Amino acid sequence: MKKIPMMLQLALILFCVMAIPTAILTWYSGEQIIENSEKAIGESSLAGLNANRKLNENALANLAQDTARLAATNVFESIRSFATYNEVNSTYNNVSKALSVLDELRNLNRRVDGVNSSYFYLNNSDYVISTDNGVTTLERYEPIEWTTEALAGQRGISGVWVPRKLESGEHVVSYVYPLNRLSSPTSGLIVVNMEESQIGKYLDTPEVAGSSSLLLGPDGKVISYSDKSLLLTDGFELPFVKEMLTQGDAEGYIFRELDGKRMVYAWSRSALSGWWNVSWSSMDELMSESREMQGNIILLTGAIILLGTVLAVVIATWLSRPLRQLVRTIRSKSDLEVAGRNELAFLDTAFKRMQEEEEGLFQLLQEREQDTRSFAVHRLLRGELPPRLAEVFPEAYYKVVVVSIDQYRRYVGNTNVETRSYHRYLLNTKYESLFPEGIVAHSVYHTDGCMVIVLNFAQDEQEDKHELIHRALEMIGDESSALLGHTVTVGVSDVADAPEMVAERLFEAMELIKQRIINGAGSIMYWQDEEEHSHKYIDTESNERRILNFLDAGDLDGIYKELQTIRCLISAEKHISYDNIMFIYHQLMGATIKHLRENHIATGRMIMGKGDIYTILAGMDTLDELEEYLRDIFREIIQNLDHNTTEINHGERIVQYLKDHYREEIVLKDMSNEFGISYSYMRKVVYDLTGKSMIDYLNQLRIEKAKELLLDTDLTIKQIATEVGYYNVQSFNRFFRKYEGMPPSSYKSAKSKNT
Repeated sequence: MKKIPMMLQLALILFCVMAIPTAILTWYSGEQIIENSEKAIGESSLAGLNANRKLNENALANLAQDTARLAATNVFESIRSFATYNEVNSTYNNVSKALSVLDELRNLNRRVDGVNSSYFYLNNSDYVISTDNGVTTLERYEPIEWTTEALAGQRGISGVWVPRKLESGEHVVSYVYPLNRLSSPTSGLIVVNMEESQIGKYLDTPEVAGSSSLLLGPDGKVISYSDKSLLLTDGFELPFVKEMLTQGDAEGYIFRELDGKRMVYAWSRSALSGWWNVSWSSMDELMSESREMQGNIILLTGAIILLGTVLAVVIATWLSRPLRQLVRTIRSKSDLEVAGRNELAFLDTAFKRMQEEEEGLFQLLQEREQDTRSFAVHRLLRGELPPRLAEVFPEAYYKVVVVSIDQYRRYVGNTNVETRSYHRYLLNTKYESLFPEGIVAHSVYHTDGCMVIVLNFAQDEQEDKHELIHRALEMIGDESSALLGHTVTVGVSDVADAPEMVAERLFEAMELIKQRIINGAGSIMYWQDEEEHSHKYIDTESNERRILNFLDAGDLDGIYKELQTIRCLISAEKHISYDNIMFIYHQLMGATIKHLRENHIATGRMIMGKGDIYTILAGMDTLDELEEYLRDIFREIIQNLDHNTTEINHGERIVQYLKDHYREEIVLKDMSNEFGISYSYMRKVVYDLTGKSMIDYLNQLRIEKAKELLLDTDLTIKQIATEVGYYNVQSFNRFFRKYEGMPPSSYKSAKSKNT
């Protein structure tokens, strides 16, 4: 590249600047067209699928409503007393009544397209009235035992839809509608068989070439599909169906590859029946126009790039002219020997030589401009004696002042690194200027929000110096508060008469900062020598016991009073150590955590979830902050304990309600509304209390009562089923066998033999 003329390089750069973004923009716009087209197609497929689903739901809902209206008439009342086929055919009048029922069933068939047949069965009779075989005996008609299983889980007065295959081999979706005392004076059931092919017509989308539709039951059984051999089989075996329907979304669409073709799959679940509607179409058919548009954009981009190439050469020639003239001037006036290189390589060599000269000069300036003063202060604080110390600190006496930002953790959380660095620069400059003439002050940043000021002064007039220093420290507090938005605590050491003692005086000032926890934020403290035994030790074990007792009683006010008492005890002692204060609060939290765990109460979310609680306590500046923090913790503990008690009370009330009303038909969602809680929460508290689901617990109550009635009374199986809350014998037998391993009759016989 260094041998290629600069004009050609510039032309290449301009070409890349124009061509590459254009190519990227073309590629991106093409991809966006395809992506947006795919998204629009997916949404359109889902919208079409929902329209077909609603059409199918409306047709089935109309048939269900017509069936319910027919059940509400008195047409079945006329044959309610005919228990046998022979009774129906015994007189002409009886036959006429049966035929009137048949006419109503035929009228029902005509109201909705695609009805194959329908029939009526009177409970405990031996005949059916059907639109395909007329009035006939059960022996001559197709089996109807499947209706018992279909209605086993049915609640209320609505019917159920059941996909099945007739004996004739035709696939239908049957609507089974039971007649009971709530809907009709007659007990029986109406069955309407809707042709599967008619449901398929509602689902198909003939305007989209190569599309297919599928209808699945809640369990994945195929209800309607173009391939009739797959009806009533497991639809999850079809490609991508299980992946879609197990995502948890009620509707949506995805794109997948099938046999080398890109397909769009859409699915939608019916909120009424729980059935899944699925469709898929070929993207090749749907994306033809979008791909044609993408090709036209590529051709247009090629033409733009070609035109840009010519324009780049012209612009490069024009732009490079001043630079070429500069190179010719430098070549004529310098001794640089650069042969066989272009203009850029020549200038690069010239600039490198200039840079080498500049670096040498910069190195010399850097060595002379080192901040010897700050470096000397830091060394002195570490206990070292820097060279030329007398130039920085000319006087004989020293004091060390530590300025610590109050609530430093909050200050750090509200500012960034650059802002904090700028604040340190301003404060250090300001601090040095606030002390009067005769006092040398050098300020440096130490650590953890602390600035250290080393004061140097002469021996004369110590009292006056103390007063002047105090005024300067008050101004330091005001200036810091105005800049930082936080107060500062100031610790002032004793006087040192030798530079070797400055590190020791720094320790004294830092120890004073710890006393902020007692004296409060924003104070100015001076070191005073004290004997070691003057530090008094405070024991708050009795307060801890009372706090734990109040915790067990849920008395939050009592805990608050004890925390206040501890703070008052500490504040009343002038010479208590910082370590003793930290021990008191650490011991209190340790005793609380231990007490909760001994009572099998989880502390993870309430306490340990807050982070390292002991480190947080050690970072508090004042007793007020410590007390406020502990008040928040104990308040959260009490609230969690109250919440657990509330859950137990809810569970006991719900269980007692089930024990009192198990004979009735209980709708669990209505029951949750009566208690004023959500259905999911009601299930949770019952499971936590009993270890069983609500359905299992309710059925177990019924079966236990049924066992007593079987052994202690002469009631029939049907009477016992009704007595314990089952409204048909089949459901009673099924649940009894589930929980006892045998039917009720066998249980009664086995217990009778044992006694």
